[in-house]
Amino acid sequence: MPKGIYQLPPIKNEPVRSYAPGSAEREALKNKLAELNQGDLDLPMVIGGKEVRTGNLMEIRPPHNHRHLLGYYHQGDQTHIQMAIEAALKAKPAWEAMHWESRAAIFLKAAELIAGPYRSEVNAVTMIGQSKNAYQSEIDAVCELVDFYRYNVKNMAEIYAMQPNSSQGVWNRMVWRPLEGFIFALTPFNFTSIAGNLGAAPALMGNTVVWKPSKTAVYSGHLIMKILQEAGLPDGVINLVYAGGKETAEVVFNHRDFAGLHFTGSTAVFNSMWGTIARNISKYKSYPRIVGETGGKDYIFADATADPKQVATAITRGAFEYQGQKCSAASRAYIPENIWEAVRKMVGDDLSKIKTGVVEDFSNFVNAVIDEESFDKLAQVIDDAKTSPDAEIVFGGSYNKSTGYFIQPTVILARKPDYITMREELFGPILTIYVYPTGKEDETMDILDSTTDYALTGAIFSASRVNIEKMTTRLTHTAGNFYINDKPTGAVVDQQPFGGGRGSGTNDKAGSLFNLLRWVSPQSIKETFVPATDYIYPNFLES
Repeated sequence: MPKGIYQLPPIKNEPVRSYAPGSAEREALKNKLAELNQGDLDLPMVIGGKEVRTGNLMEIRPPHNHRHLLGYYHQGDQTHIQMAIEAALKAKPAWEAMHWESRAAIFLKAAELIAGPYRSEVNAVTMIGQSKNAYQSEIDAVCELVDFYRYNVKNMAEIYAMQPNSSQGVWNRMVWRPLEGFIFALTPFNFTSIAGNLGAAPALMGNTVVWKPSKTAVYSGHLIMKILQEAGLPDGVINLVYAGGKETAEVVFNHRDFAGLHFTGSTAVFNSMWGTIARNISKYKSYPRIVGETGGKDYIFADATADPKQVATAITRGAFEYQGQKCSAASRAYIPENIWEAVRKMVGDDLSKIKTGVVEDFSNFVNAVIDEESFDKLAQVIDDAKTSPDAEIVFGGSYNKSTGYFIQPTVILARKPDYITMREELFGPILTIYVYPTGKEDETMDILDSTTDYALTGAIFSASRVNIEKMTTRLTHTAGNFYINDKPTGAVVDQQPFGGGRGSGTNDKAGSLFNLLRWVSPQSIKETFVPATDYIYPNFLES
């Protein structure tokens, strides 16, 4: 076929639509929500490009209205995981050999489908299935996923362009080979974009994938698979399976051709999988790549010069958007005494106006947490704080699961900096604040640094450039994404590459060149045009 060095179309971040009253996108989304809320879902797995139904039906219910049955998905077992692996390995030779521009075109087309004809549907299934409001879904399920697909293509082209120098008479080349074997993508409920990217990023680089989404995000996962197929993804490149975690792990991590793990989820699950992989290391054809973004205990730290209104707004948005179920959500805050009362009043004013309820009402800022297990855990945390001598409920503290898993945004005041909710990840609309003595910034930063093993996101607030520099230096290892005078959420692809260290993951920065490098195995090729014909070097000659 014809060859060329191809220039990509313009790559830019997808603009976020407002869904303001009277807007066309608001009307279209409302109509799509009404249509899809009718239910009758029957969601099969997709293995080797074919729909697979098992008859083992699992219910799908909206977290904000668990009395409403949307339909079912077909649960698989270990035989289906094995089928998916075999399909991935069968598809691999042709996919690996496909020209890079053809692979790029598939994901660029998928991005255009999501941004265009599927925009309302992608938002609606995320809102219904994962209880996100319209704005939170728009920035996640549409804009960030589109950005992932577009910028992954741009980053792939830049990687392929990374070539070594050559000397006279020699041509050195770097071949960016996909890994040998299959990739296992295990994806979370909280970001449709992450779920859609964890399998797609390795696939773009020529790998084939077994994709297991969260059981609470099957609806959006199935739609993404449909869009990728419509975009031209060949059968077997990504295989969508629904099965139990332990059963899946037993098959995947014991397979000789397991080549890599792309994961977002809890630290405990990641640690367990890493341990299993380590124990099985002698079984594998090559050393698997392990890429994971895990938990967080993300913070806001203000000094005595910080603007109370800016801090309060960062708390409200950073802690309570999407019910605090973002990996980056503010979960603890350190506020100096001199601005505490002002911050307290402003946060209280904000929370008094926030509405909680179903996603169909666009005025609701907070919706439901993802399931009953999460609800019960968070309710217990609130009850414990109500009776603890070391804590006080400042705002919120109520919850109700009669029709949906609703928890009112809650602020806990910790009387000691190592109170349990200052240390442990909660993943819900609960923020704990520790008020520290004004002037004790250094000592409090020491406490912040040593309180948890997580290091995902963090935010500092200060009006002093000297203090900003000092805090940025002192807290450098506490967050992979660090924010100065801004909330610790809202990373944008190609602007703030996302990922953390310590117990928060491998910090491979999703959506960046650094992540894609994990899914290739470079081969260095040296070609000599006129080979040597004499083994003797000059220094061996006699004078």
